Amino acid sequence: MEPEKRDRHRLSFGPAADLYDEVRPSYPAEAIDWMLGPASRKVVDLGAGTGIFTRQLVAAGHDVLAVEPDPGMRAKLAARLPGVATPAGSAESVPLPDASVDAVVAAQSYHWFDPAVAHPEIARLLAPGGVFAPIWNHRDNEIDWVARLTEIVGSEAVVPPELPDELFEPMQRADFRHEVPSSPDLLVALIRSRSYYLTSAPAERDRLESEVWQLCATHPDLRGRDRFPMPYLTSAFRAARR
Repeated sequence: MEPEKRDRHRLSFGPAADLYDEVRPSYPAEAIDWMLGPASRKVVDLGAGTGIFTRQLVAAGHDVLAVEPDPGMRAKLAARLPGVATPAGSAESVPLPDASVDAVVAAQSYHWFDPAVAHPEIARLLAPGGVFAPIWNHRDNEIDWVARLTEIVGSEAVVPPELPDELFEPMQRADFRHEVPSSPDLLVALIRSRSYYLTSAPAERDRLESEVWQLCATHPDLRGRDRFPMPYLTSAFRAARR
């Protein structure tokens, strides 16, 4: 993605911070254990958004600093987690000393990074042997109605990070399945929290909403159902700092 377009998308969430925090899914606890291990670590949550993943890291016993470039998202994060430091920054510029943390994570945010700048910055933050661990929730398109949803709103395929060999050990990957409760209202709200919706013209927003409502009203797996599970595949990665 071109830098100008990337910045427009990654800074589009602030006006929807409350909605984002309400409807975006959490992550499987076993994925966090796989990424970071059982011991408490000092962790930077990079591109932390409203702190959905941050809250899970804190609950798992980690000491977390949440770095987020969007002021609206950062304000929501600080309100939800007043005990967590929330410095302004981005993947390309983090206001922390060299080798000061045990892990850097990126939950649903790595695709907004400029890799050429972010990779050395992440490596700078990590103590020797520290871990960089990005994670994504993406829709489980093996489910027919979910595949149809993807046809409407577009793919969210995960592209594994390609890290510099001189800075990181080879990347490892693990995938986890999980579900979160949903409904027609929540599904449309979820779409409204996405950057492709937030950066679209009104006509395109109307099309997206209309087709998702129609999917809920007509697909045999959803028709007449007030509640249903939203199935996700969660892809977690980890690579140790050399």
